[in-house]
This record gives sequence, C-alpha cells and structure tokens, in this order.
Amino acid sequence: MWYAVAMSETSKPAEAIERLLRIMDKLRDPGGCPWDREQTLRSLTPYLLEEAHEVIEAIEAGDAQHHREELGDLLFQVVFQARIAREEGKFDFAAVCEAISDKLTRRHPHVFGDVKVSGSREVVKNWERIKADERKEKGQEVRSAIGGVPVSLPALVRAERLTEKAGAVGFDWPDARPVLAKVREELAELEEAMDSGASDDPRVRERIEHELGDLLFALANLGRWTKVHPEEALRGTLRRFESRFRFIEEKLRDRGRTPRESDLAEMDALWNEAKVREASGS
Repeated sequence: MWYAVAMSETSKPAEAIERLLRIMDKLRDPGGCPWDREQTLRSLTPYLLEEAHEVIEAIEAGDAQHHREELGDLLFQVVFQARIAREEGKFDFAAVCEAISDKLTRRHPHVFGDVKVSGSREVVKNWERIKADERKEKGQEVRSAIGGVPVSLPALVRAERLTEKAGAVGFDWPDARPVLAKVREELAELEEAMDSGASDDPRVRERIEHELGDLLFALANLGRWTKVHPEEALRGTLRRFESRFRFIEEKLRDRGRTPRESDLAEMDALWNEAKVREASGS
C-alpha cells in the first residue's frame, strides 16, 4: 500500500523532472516570484545546508513521507542553482546530470568496465586513484591523498572521511582490534592529562583538549572500522538523552517540582526508569 502511494503520479521520472524545471523557470522568469528572482548562488547557501540536514533528520525519524518531501526540497535547491548558473552562462541542469553520469561511469570501472574488485575497500582505493588520474589529466596540481574533505563538515564526519582517505592509500590499521586498543590508549592519556594539574591551569587545559581530540579522532576511526558512522551514532545518543531528560522533567512536573528543585539521586532514578521504558518500547 505504501509503495503505491509513494510512486509518482506521472510514472515517468523524465516527465516529473521536466515539470519541476518548468516551475523553476516560471518562478525566475519576468513576472515570476519576486523572492525567487532576487536569490543568488550565495544567498541560497544557507538553504542548501538547511535542506540537507532536514533530509538527514527525516531519515533518522524513519518517516518515508517526510523523507520524500525533504528530498524534494533538496532537489529544488539543485534545480535553483542550475537555473541561476544557466542565467550566468555557466551551465544548466542537463549539464549537471551529464557531469555526474559521466563521473559515476568513469569511477565504477568494475560495473561499467572489465575491472575486477575483491570488495568495497578496493572500490574506495580505485575511486581515489581514478580521482588522482583525473586531476592529472586536467593539469591540476597533485593534491594530498587526504585532500578534498571540506573543513566545514561536522568534525566527526570529517574525521571519518580523512581516515577513510588515508586508508585508501594504505595508511590504516589491519583490522578493528588495534583501533580499539588505540581508543584505550588515548583514554589513558586523557586521564593522565586530567591528573597532571588544576583544570584552570591554561597548560593543563590545553593538554586535556589535545588528548580529548585524539580520543574523539580514535573513536571516529573505530566507527569507520565497525561500519557505524560516528556522527549518526552521536546523533542517536543525543536523541535518547533528550527523550530521557524530558521524561525526567515530565515526572518531576507531576510531583510539582523542576530539575533545579530536585537532586541527582532522584533524577538518576528517573533516568533509569526512562531507559527501562525505552527498552520495553513503552
């Protein structure tokens, strides 16, 4: 039933895309929407980021209808930017589609060619090698093997991508066990830093920050090895924390109090109650 409802009424993707492009043209053409006509590539940047994050939230919520709507909003941002680029004589939406199609075909020789691979790790290595060859053919400077990861990414995501790129050229652990040992090593170094002096000492605080960063980096690498994205894992923990803390607030409200009017023992007991309810699905 859901499948039938979720399918496009037009049934043909090309027709659906063409309809969206016509709508975009109507919005930007003379006599269109004043707000849409005022936008520039620069002004659309925050909306692009916002829509991408809303897609992620919809995926995490497991809401198919919301996911579909948010993907549409994100697609509209692509269409919007392509329209502006067309106006500026740079490229159009068709060129965007052709470029990604060419890239995907070129970078998947094990699918569209006769290259054989043993698994996903070899696919990643081939992908990075092909990217390097492409830059060389374009006359671009040789880039670091770990280059190309946007500094604006969330730190955990960037840590995962950097270790993935380093691993693609052989700078990696043989398996997950030594990565876990590295996590324990970094945790011990963090404990040592915390015991090295008063936390209000700038030198001690700097050392703690350094060791905490090393620990988080090691954990991000462990996530990559266990195929659990660290950013998603942390977001899941944050959702559980918010849910449990709100449960505490609700229960305390029923008792005529707030968290400030309670104590740790009472809140901790309610926290454990929230965990039990969560585990039972109630």
